[in-house]
Amino acid sequence: MIEIKNVVVLGANGTMGAGSAEVFAAGGCNVTLLARSAERAKEGVIGAQNMAKSEEIGRRMSVGSYEKDLAAAVSKADLIFEALAEDLELKKEFFAQVDKHRRPDSLVATVSSGLSITDMAKTGGASFQKHFMGIHLFNPPNVIVGTEVIPHAGTDPALIDPVVDMLERRFGRVVTRCNDLPAFAGNRVGFKVLNEVAQLATKHGIAFMDYLIGPYTGRAMAPLATIDLVGWDVHRAIVDNVHANTKDEAHDAFALPTYMAELIEEGRLGNKTSEHGGFYKRVKQDGKNVSLILDPGTGKCLDPSETKVKPLPFVEKMRELHHVGCYADAFKLFRTAEGAEADLARKVIFGYISYALNRVGAGEVVTDAREVDKIMGFGFNWAPPTVLVDVIGLKETIGILEKTGLKVPKVLTQAKPGERLFREPNVNIGRFFAG
Repeated sequence: MIEIKNVVVLGANGTMGAGSAEVFAAGGCNVTLLARSAERAKEGVIGAQNMAKSEEIGRRMSVGSYEKDLAAAVSKADLIFEALAEDLELKKEFFAQVDKHRRPDSLVATVSSGLSITDMAKTGGASFQKHFMGIHLFNPPNVIVGTEVIPHAGTDPALIDPVVDMLERRFGRVVTRCNDLPAFAGNRVGFKVLNEVAQLATKHGIAFMDYLIGPYTGRAMAPLATIDLVGWDVHRAIVDNVHANTKDEAHDAFALPTYMAELIEEGRLGNKTSEHGGFYKRVKQDGKNVSLILDPGTGKCLDPSETKVKPLPFVEKMRELHHVGCYADAFKLFRTAEGAEADLARKVIFGYISYALNRVGAGEVVTDAREVDKIMGFGFNWAPPTVLVDVIGLKETIGILEKTGLKVPKVLTQAKPGERLFREPNVNIGRFFAG
């Protein structure tokens, strides 16, 4: 058992700082929110209250500044939770300060979405390294319960199970255990798909790709709308990190499209830059809210009437079948539909199955398929890869992977015919097709 009563959150005025503070306070902890100034830290309290839809949660929170309050707050903390910007040198600077003032038995965690846990751990001494790990909450953490726990080689093995147990039982997380590899599990798999769709949009257009790889394929939001929500700058940081530091079968899928790189330099970052937008830009026309759609070729935003997508019969029929819970019938249609559009959709979705399940095994990101299922299902809110295999069929999935030249995962070749691969108890798979 690990007893966590007092938590310090560094980077409290950011979205993840406020969100993590809400999670810990809702779990009964006293939370000290620190930022550059106490006034900025108060923004984190307000953000946490808004997430909880309650001012009451603020009673468990106090605020302070790094300069005046870090030493005292860290010395009393059971958990120091870093939620600063995704900047390795900035994080190291703060961890050096934390190591000077923390108790020898206190836990230290980073919410980093993919930077090296090992590199961050080297900042501190032996005790710091033993008690350091990644705890990657997904944004917003008060809504998305998927969480990655990432130890490094020097993390005390005796801490890992208790930390996972605490996160699951006390804080309501669905935890995936990851190895310390670039982008961990969720972002490694998820952003491969997102970036691949952004690449394909160069030829096929934004509206079409979001329609073709839309919620009917088992995801909460269409891919390019998801990138707008996450932020183009965050997307770039993740795919650049993976592209620079990995060499797997999908390496090229992580190359940021040239048009995105150019538009990022012009200030286009998605929903966070409303004046520029992202793939979509929300404006008012004749008193109505309208989403203009990016033309990757020109960088200009077009009226929806200029980018209208012609409905595809197999997509519309699959939506109808999902609505009445006939998921196997829907994906039988997906598997057998004819035409270039269906081929393209299969390339992306079967590519997702292949890539996700090939990240399982010795020396890979996770050791068991259940781990990647959990983070994709409860972190990204996408249909987990084994859910898709179950509704498509094991033999049929392997056949299409082989036909399309995609790497067949050992998870599938070692499975028994008729075996159900998705093993999360008490989960109705319909939740993944509700979009």
